[in-house]
Amino acid sequence: MSGPASRLPDFPWDTLRAARALAEAHPDGIVDLSVGTPVDPTPGFVQQSLATAADAHGYPLTWGTPELRAAIIDYLSRRWAASGLTDANVLPVIGSKELVALLPSQLGLGAGDVVVIPATAYPTYDVGGRLAGATVAACDDPAAIAALAPKLVWINSPANPHGATLSADQTRAWIEAARGAGAVLAADECYGEFGWDAEPVSVLDPRVNGGSLDGLLAVHSLSKRSNMAGYRAGFVAGDAAVVASLLEVRKHTGLMLPAPVQAAMAAALADSAHVEAQRARYLARRALLAPALEAFGFRIEHSEGSLYLWCTRDEDCRSSVDRLAELGILVAPGDFYGEAGRRHVRVALTATDERIAAAASRLARD
Repeated sequence: MSGPASRLPDFPWDTLRAARALAEAHPDGIVDLSVGTPVDPTPGFVQQSLATAADAHGYPLTWGTPELRAAIIDYLSRRWAASGLTDANVLPVIGSKELVALLPSQLGLGAGDVVVIPATAYPTYDVGGRLAGATVAACDDPAAIAALAPKLVWINSPANPHGATLSADQTRAWIEAARGAGAVLAADECYGEFGWDAEPVSVLDPRVNGGSLDGLLAVHSLSKRSNMAGYRAGFVAGDAAVVASLLEVRKHTGLMLPAPVQAAMAAALADSAHVEAQRARYLARRALLAPALEAFGFRIEHSEGSLYLWCTRDEDCRSSVDRLAELGILVAPGDFYGEAGRRHVRVALTATDERIAAAASRLARD
């Protein structure tokens, strides 16, 4: 059978069935630390904004309401030091994963074009390139991308799965390299609110982009910062010409964010108190789980930001997965994210306080 599906890899989570069954058999229940799905409540004022806008009898604007565009611009300017943004620079999307998976196609890439992704990366970067029929190349060195002649370059900071966070100098180097190659640089900044040991920087910051948004896109999501994963609320911002091209394609294909979700997004972006409260929750879970994993024999690498701990016992990742599953703890094997992750596991902080405490207790007892 031919078609787009034939270009895709096997769905990696299917390979965790045996480990999941083992973890679920634990007498005190499974602690599922394998996925990054938020477990904490969506803020009440966001829910109320959604409900208030529920009389959405007309079609929503693909470009978003003026109120939402203003909220995006205000957030990016206030939080990420972006300057000079107008409505032409921003576009809401139906969750960031949709944008990641469709961006190469919506940019018109195809056979013969190259998409550069990190060597250890969120799998959807690769999927997006494959769906477009482009060639996907893994590269972690901005100085090396010129030889690849890419049309699109992805960076991710703080990164999924390993939490590495690019410095301002490193971000600047990627911007300069992508521009030198004539490529669009797409920065996945969805974990930006969760920098722990390093302060994330946006490609929209004039300190790293030279005061120009040319060739740059920043991808953001409210899934993690506002516990709105079920709302499918995200946006992209950057080069006005690129954003205009995406908007045109998305208008023709009906990729419109529901009007009540747009209202909820605008409310969430205007508030920072709930983000600080969520940061405190994750930081407390991290402070409990990280030393427990280290005492059990894991070494934590990178993990300066994001919602994961990138751990290794210097063994094949599947052995680590099985060993933790014996304790009723399910984690993601590093090979989900590329060959470079084969000796690591990704441990998510997205579990309740009670489940994180249960995991730490089991690690300590064993």
